Amino acid sequence: MYKRYLKRVLDLIVSFCLLGLFLPVFFVISFILVSTQDNVFFKQERAGKNGTPFTIFKFKSMSDETHLSDKERLTWLGAFLRSTSLDELPQLLNVIKGQMSIVGPRPLYLIYNKRYNSKHITRLSVLPGITGWAQVSGGNNLSWEEKFDYDVWYVKHLSFLLDVKIVFKTFVYSVANITMTSNNHLMAEEFIGYRKEK
Repeated sequence: MYKRYLKRVLDLIVSFCLLGLFLPVFFVISFILVSTQDNVFFKQERAGKNGTPFTIFKFKSMSDETHLSDKERLTWLGAFLRSTSLDELPQLLNVIKGQMSIVGPRPLYLIYNKRYNSKHITRLSVLPGITGWAQVSGGNNLSWEEKFDYDVWYVKHLSFLLDVKIVFKTFVYSVANITMTSNNHLMAEEFIGYRKEK
């Protein structure tokens, strides 16, 4: 019942409420980005439910200077947005469009669809989320295999109480990262697949 109907209803309610609550923040960030860069949003094709492609939205956190490394391209505002997860705010639009959920496995590159093993591909059986069980259980400090194991566990145990727990932990970690150094804003290495089936 929750997975099929109530989760979508709650996604819409929470998304509209958060957009209303963070609207001033949304405009301030957009104004700063317009003043310093050409584009406000970073848009990229990602894998949604069942591997279906969709365009994800984020606040732009890197410059367009492609000759530099990712670390060098990361702007001061981008580092702050990533450490506080505010760069994910535009993904509420993806949730409203039905392409994402508030909670679920993170949407990854389409090319990864062919690199999952038979166990981990089940992470694609639900809508991807703005936050997820893997993100509140270690994030980029986890290996790809550990992240995917958390994702699969979430898919198998998906429930209202679990989603509430993940949202609460996400809020706590986001607030904590404002005052402490974190590596969670750094990009994870590319997932290249497995050497053998597990």
